[in-house]
Amino acid sequence: MKKISLLLVVVLMLSAFLTGCGGGAADEEKPDDAAVKSIAVEGDVIKIGVFEPTTGENGGGGMQEVLGARFANTVAPTVTIDGKEYKIELVEVDNQSDKTAAVTAAQTLISQGVVSVIGSYGSGVSIAASQTFVDAGVPAVGASCTNPQVTLGNDIYFRVCFLDPFQGTVMATYATEQGYKNAAVIGQNGDDYSTGLAGYFKQAFEGQGGTIVADETYQTNESDFNAILTTIKAANPDVVFIPSSITTATLILPQIKANGINAQVLAGDTWENATIISNESVGVAFSTFFDENDTSNPIAAKFVTDFKAYLNSDPQNIAYNANTDTVAAVSALGYDAYMAIYTALQSLDGSGAELNSMVIRDALAKVSFDGVTGKISFDDNGDAIKDTAYIKTITEESVTNKEFKFIKTQTVE
Repeated sequence: MKKISLLLVVVLMLSAFLTGCGGGAADEEKPDDAAVKSIAVEGDVIKIGVFEPTTGENGGGGMQEVLGARFANTVAPTVTIDGKEYKIELVEVDNQSDKTAAVTAAQTLISQGVVSVIGSYGSGVSIAASQTFVDAGVPAVGASCTNPQVTLGNDIYFRVCFLDPFQGTVMATYATEQGYKNAAVIGQNGDDYSTGLAGYFKQAFEGQGGTIVADETYQTNESDFNAILTTIKAANPDVVFIPSSITTATLILPQIKANGINAQVLAGDTWENATIISNESVGVAFSTFFDENDTSNPIAAKFVTDFKAYLNSDPQNIAYNANTDTVAAVSALGYDAYMAIYTALQSLDGSGAELNSMVIRDALAKVSFDGVTGKISFDDNGDAIKDTAYIKTITEESVTNKEFKFIKTQTVE
């Protein structure tokens, strides 16, 4: 009994000690920092981050996306909420087309007090930085990041583009409709966009009765593709699908021609950049999000006219746009991403809510407006509800005028 009593005393003393140190019932109360984090708007300036690659293998496309956001900021530079006018300020960072640099770039935006983010061109960098935005409670609106993993399980990431499962099926369907039976695929190891889109194309093409006769990969920054192309030539495909960066495209196309491969070359949205246009790229076809010559959407028609004027107002803009005033689809998406945030901000007028990043996030989930690239609204996963892609090609005339030729719109069941 004596030993039991002594043990009981020790237990009671230990229990009292733990309760005094925050144990027991008191520990069930969540501390303040367990609440959902957010960043508040300070003063009369609303900061929107522009999280894009302006250097690295995706720098060309990233810069075109930046141009779209910059132009949008000239169209809608202020917003009035509850009787107060706010200036909208863009805070730009370069994620360098690199996953590690992307995290640092995202942290820089958070440290500068942005309450929402546009970007990025490139799914890999978007995925890499997403947790940084989640941890800070800052919503992001991707313009052209098409891999499903960007928004999957992430309730503050949105996007205004279609996704790769759709895009891969679109290109497989186009190939099938052209009568191609045998396909080769070339993807980039470790790149979420490339490997994802390659996989969706292969699955859809085989599902439609086609055969994958060669499935090759290359490493990031690789420039000599002759070994891969030798294998592909021996497989004798009807079509070669290459979901790659524009930098890789400019390197591999001359080598395809030099190796005597006459198969149809297909690609994804990243190839819509005028730097790809050359004698070696004639005949290439790819999917994209928008065509400047589609006059069915009056909002798009006005955007094209005004954006071309914006590009031509400054020689540097033309240089950033691959030395042309052709309107890239990613510029239209960059514009729509900005306008999605702007529309969310407008919806807060009259709400009386505290203006912070998570309030903006909640407003984004409900936006619905007519954008340049079509109707913009988001499903429960934060993805834009879209069902149409544009197929474009490069002709001999393209080499002269630096413009892609529209072939058709493509939808899938």
